[in-house]
Amino acid sequence: MTEIAAVILSGLVSGATYALLALAIVIIFRSTDTVNFAVGDIGTLGVMLAFQAMQMGVPAWAGLLLAFALAGLIGVAVEWTLIRPLGHGPQVLFVALVVTIGLGLLIHAGILFGFGARNQPFPALLDGTTTIFGLAVSLNRVLAGGIAVALMLGIAWFFRVTPIGIAMRAAADDGFAARMIGISPRRVASIAWFVGCGLGAVAAFFLAADASLSVNLTLAPLFRAFAGVFLGGLTSMPGAAAGGFAIGILDNIAGRYISASFRDTIVFSVIVLILFLRPSGFLGSGRKERV
Repeated sequence: MTEIAAVILSGLVSGATYALLALAIVIIFRSTDTVNFAVGDIGTLGVMLAFQAMQMGVPAWAGLLLAFALAGLIGVAVEWTLIRPLGHGPQVLFVALVVTIGLGLLIHAGILFGFGARNQPFPALLDGTTTIFGLAVSLNRVLAGGIAVALMLGIAWFFRVTPIGIAMRAAADDGFAARMIGISPRRVASIAWFVGCGLGAVAAFFLAADASLSVNLTLAPLFRAFAGVFLGGLTSMPGAAAGGFAIGILDNIAGRYISASFRDTIVFSVIVLILFLRPSGFLGSGRKERV
């Protein structure tokens, strides 16, 4: 296997967590017009709480499911108490964005106060490494990539086939028309926040298993996930997932062939250049508002 192919494969594995976070961002945005900057911190909090249960004997697999459920419930509570009272309309978009930024800072401070700043060893779902086309990759990272792809396919099926998923797509495309045919925007918003924040916890869980559990667990990956969202399109779930994987590949190539010290600068410079050429992303579409 050539070196560039090995770098691309490693980037795909790394990009799995970026793709999950990007998908979480787009699911919430499409359903509630909220850019959730707190999704990473909510996911980290869910993993922190699940880790306490794992220290008491809960298996790692159950801990992953518990983290998903806890983060999802936290997300629903946030939507009910902070986002829903803001109402609807173009002016609410900026207000909700500021609210989620503030919420992320509060959760970050709460984690520091409750769990401390020390990095904690985190158990992997699978130990050991495997060789894929000559490249040694940890089994945990391979599993993370596999679960990420499975979740993305499952979510694609959910939104295209199930009645609830179709209702969520309808509400995202035209909220007024959806209400006219009996689709509840509140129910759609709750499901979107539960699924989106749950996906954030899954990404945080594998980030912790790949390194260690810390309060800054999703800080850098969240910015890369947003880069993936802007690359693929803020209105496209497949585009967001593909963008997350693309950022992983670009990040690895920049670190390997240009400079590890400037990999973030290089990645975001390329994203800015692409957005000049395609402001809505490769698979996104421009937003239209009725007046």
